[in-house]
Amino acid sequence: MIRLVLAEDQAMVRGAIAALLSLEPDLQVVAEAGDGASAWAAVSQHVPDLLVTDIEMPGLTGLDLALRVQEEGLPTRVVIITTFARAGYLRRAMDAGVRGYLLKDAPSCQLAAALRQVHAGGRAIDPQLAVAAWGEEDPMTERERQVLRLAGEGVKTADIAERLHLSPGTVRNYLSEAIGKLAAANRIEAYRAARAKGWL
Repeated sequence: MIRLVLAEDQAMVRGAIAALLSLEPDLQVVAEAGDGASAWAAVSQHVPDLLVTDIEMPGLTGLDLALRVQEEGLPTRVVIITTFARAGYLRRAMDAGVRGYLLKDAPSCQLAAALRQVHAGGRAIDPQLAVAAWGEEDPMTERERQVLRLAGEGVKTADIAERLHLSPGTVRNYLSEAIGKLAAANRIEAYRAARAKGWL
């Protein structure tokens, strides 16, 4: 039996995926979670074979969860199911040790097959996305990404500095670097461009 934790912030989607997986004789959903913190608690408690997670959730994202699994050295393999067909997300997911990356509009039979494949030690990556992922490199550093994400969410420079333990001048420098690398006119345009490519 392949034991899995299912993390998805939309209750209806989570319920539908859980119902589909319950039809498979060798797949068992041992816990469901609607946000990143609950998902991490469930993974810590059950140490499942697989964590099947959305990429964008309140609190911890699917990528944050994958990194934690990796850092803690857990045997749990991570599969991301998302609506975001963005190559940048896939690149970051692979760097975080994710073994599967599937789009939600794929047929349910593909999901079950992909979970079995990942459980057996393989990878399951949406083929079209895999091709796109290696085409364009994310030009930003991790710190520039953090600063731009907060700026795009409307957080003021002084507050970003306080949150990240930086000086306001350093925050402005990171923003300026990110804006330049993305050939954007301002921080909002840079934020939108980076989001569209899956770099945030």
